[in-house]
Amino acid sequence: MPDNLDNFVRELQDRIYDDTLRDYGQEAFERWLNPSYMHEMENCDAHGRITGPCGDTMEIFLRFQDGRVSDASFTTDGCGPSMICGSLAAELAIAKGPDEIREITAKTILDTIGGLPEDDVHCALLAANTLQVALNNYDQ
Repeated sequence: MPDNLDNFVRELQDRIYDDTLRDYGQEAFERWLNPSYMHEMENCDAHGRITGPCGDTMEIFLRFQDGRVSDASFTTDGCGPSMICGSLAAELAIAKGPDEIREITAKTILDTIGGLPEDDVHCALLAANTLQVALNNYDQ
């Protein structure tokens, strides 16, 4: 019995991975498996938190040095696409100044990841908006 269960679980996981890779692409799939920058940041210079209409909450933390983001991170209680988009938003902010960060939109995130299925596009908007809230909370 354990072998049958182990085989079933392995096959199910393989199907989930195959479906996710097909629907989201290689970049998003890899970021879903290993999201970068996913942690709370202590002593940040800027912080934003939004709960989107889907119920996912995202936080973005920024640390600045010499007017540019030296470190960024995010957390979310949301789905895989929210993790993917939060990870990208944090990465896109690093080494940028406030004016450059203001240019990061949901479209920027979607273009960087190569798009998302239509049902998940709102996750890019959540990440971009959370980044902008964090920037607005930055006391230069």
